[in-house]
Amino acid sequence: MDRIYLDEKEPIHFKFEQNREDFIVDEIGLKWKGNGNFAIYHVEKVELTTWDMIAVFAEFLNITAEKIGYAGLKDKHATTTQYISVEAKYERELKKFKHPQIKILDTTRHTHSIRMGDLEGNRFKINLFEINPIQAGQIEKLARKSEKLGLPNYFGYQRFGREEDSIKQATEMVAGDLYINDSKVKKFLVSIYQSVHFNEWLADRVMMSREKNGGKFLLLEGDLYMTSEDKLFTPKQTQQKDFEAKKVVPTGLLCGRDVFRSRGEAGEVEAKYDDGFVYEKGLRRRAIVFPKDIIINYKNNFDIMNIAFTLPKGSYATVFLENVASKMFKAKKVKQKGKK
Repeated sequence: MDRIYLDEKEPIHFKFEQNREDFIVDEIGLKWKGNGNFAIYHVEKVELTTWDMIAVFAEFLNITAEKIGYAGLKDKHATTTQYISVEAKYERELKKFKHPQIKILDTTRHTHSIRMGDLEGNRFKINLFEINPIQAGQIEKLARKSEKLGLPNYFGYQRFGREEDSIKQATEMVAGDLYINDSKVKKFLVSIYQSVHFNEWLADRVMMSREKNGGKFLLLEGDLYMTSEDKLFTPKQTQQKDFEAKKVVPTGLLCGRDVFRSRGEAGEVEAKYDDGFVYEKGLRRRAIVFPKDIIINYKNNFDIMNIAFTLPKGSYATVFLENVASKMFKAKKVKQKGKK
């Protein structure tokens, strides 16, 4: 399952490390009301998964983890910030909260608990290593190009596990060759299956764009678009002008029930990666996203580049890095501090 990109370039070989100093993720939250029955906490965590952090707060407050709201999952091997919510009655108790790997940065109020997806996006700051001046120029050129023309919105390698064993399990389960009793595991494996099919569809569309449109993403008749407000629509004509203006983007299918599907020429391509036997609800995902606010700082004497950029929610920083490197990364290839 290859992730291919709009530019067909020679690979740029650099390294990056997922650790607390070199991989930083800041969640961009919604505009909180400032009043209401729920306390919103802006928290920083280090070398913990989001689930680990939620468990720490749940134990401290003596409540179930389900009573703590959060918008998304953040990397473990990194320094990350994100927002969580609890009922406002716990504010006094949380003033006493201390933990070596978690820091409360700020607090406010909101009218309801944070729900999955309640964020604008994420800001990433990542150090890249072993980069010479020529490579630095190439990386910046590709980064700026993706800011203008867009980045294929693949699911990154993190979605599929270290050895991608989950892909085999998901395929066997959907085919009826593997029985899973745990409902949470079932749902997880279905999401893996949907993600695999989406990535394969997107690779097909990217290859079409290379062959027929000079490396710019090719819009097709019947594409289903998403607006910046997450509204879906299928117009009679391709939306080239609005796409170039970053007002709308084409979407791909996460196969399942009760979901809109593309039509016409776009529908013919999509149908090759559809599966009517998936019982979970289907979704649409942006095919292309536009990185923004890219800042690059290259330290020539140390062969280190710090690259900062913002992506919409649900998009992967490692996919952005694959795009500028013109090659795929795998989980086992990414160095984590303290591990060989």
